[in-house]
Amino acid sequence: MTRTVKCQKLHKEAEGLDFAPYPGDLGQKIYDNISKEAWAAWQRQQTMLINEYRLSMMDPKARTFLEEQMVAFLFGEGGVTPEGYVPPRQ
Repeated sequence: MTRTVKCQKLHKEAEGLDFAPYPGDLGQKIYDNISKEAWAAWQRQQTMLINEYRLSMMDPKARTFLEEQMVAFLFGEGGVTPEGYVPPRQ
């Protein structure tokens, strides 16, 4: 049976994640409150941020920045979009 959550990002009941996608208390909060759909949207946003800002995941400052953006995207106002960013055409 599929687990559902009241997704805080999408403000609706949706299919929940299969496991905590991040370590610690934040990972548990995401597991309990974020849907698969919202997590997939964050993964696209994260990829865009890494590419546009040319972040290195070896840099602790870059990882801290991404974590802050993840919290803002999933639980807050949505995080940042790089100035001049134009989404790719599909």
